[in-house]
Amino acid sequence: MLRMKSLLSPSFSTLSPHLTKTTPFSLYFLASKSILCNSQILKNPDCLHIKSTISSMKPLMSSNSIQSRRVQIEASQSSSGEIHVIVGPMFAGKTTTLLRRIQSETSNGRKVAIIKSNKDTRYGLDSIVTHDGVKLPCWALADLSSFREKLGSDAYDELDVIGIDEAQFFGDLYEFCCKAADHDGKTVIVAGLDGDYLRRSFGSVLDIIPLADSVTKLTARCEICGKRAFFTLRKTAEKKTELIGGADVYMPVCRQHYVSGQVVIEEATRIVLESQKVQCGEK
Repeated sequence: MLRMKSLLSPSFSTLSPHLTKTTPFSLYFLASKSILCNSQILKNPDCLHIKSTISSMKPLMSSNSIQSRRVQIEASQSSSGEIHVIVGPMFAGKTTTLLRRIQSETSNGRKVAIIKSNKDTRYGLDSIVTHDGVKLPCWALADLSSFREKLGSDAYDELDVIGIDEAQFFGDLYEFCCKAADHDGKTVIVAGLDGDYLRRSFGSVLDIIPLADSVTKLTARCEICGKRAFFTLRKTAEKKTELIGGADVYMPVCRQHYVSGQVVIEEATRIVLESQKVQCGEK
């Protein structure tokens, strides 16, 4: 019984050498940091010394550590980038809008770079050119993943804005935009066709819409009636999706003339094929 009592009320001599070994204690720490002994406040100076020692213990995180952590969080938040997408049919001014935005960023003192697909050789490989003849130097690449290596890591780190033209030709568009904006803190401005000549998704442009801070849908003017044109009509019977060309191959049209134009082209194709068969039969 005596041993059990001793276990329930251990000696406090290990904390205060001035207390005798025979003095039992029941020690509680309250929110006020008062020390209670046998339900009464201790008035022993040694216990008060213990109280002040406990009160002066350092918190788990110092104010300097908290401030440092806050700075790290704010730095992480401020380094996040942006993604802006410009889409529309051919001749809608997508490249013009991209260049205008790039020039604005340059005027604001930001470092920029422009990328286009090396598949587009209509106006040369070293420049991005609008249908109106405005041009800026650019990087012509087969894929976006090689951009950092070709530019150089130091130069890439200094970039603020990356413009991408003819984005539908890049198969790694989604992955590049994710890394550039989410992890590298870049502002990425993407311009490209949202649909092909069959009005189907073209490349990965529509895949990055969920990533975008803003999406701008441009329209052209229908070449037949002058109304707003949302679609691109191919003038030839060629069926492959990637057929690079200008006004000699494509024209912007409204919904009505897209549908009627498709019928005309299909009928013209049928006539041409039939005439070819006749010629072959005559030989």
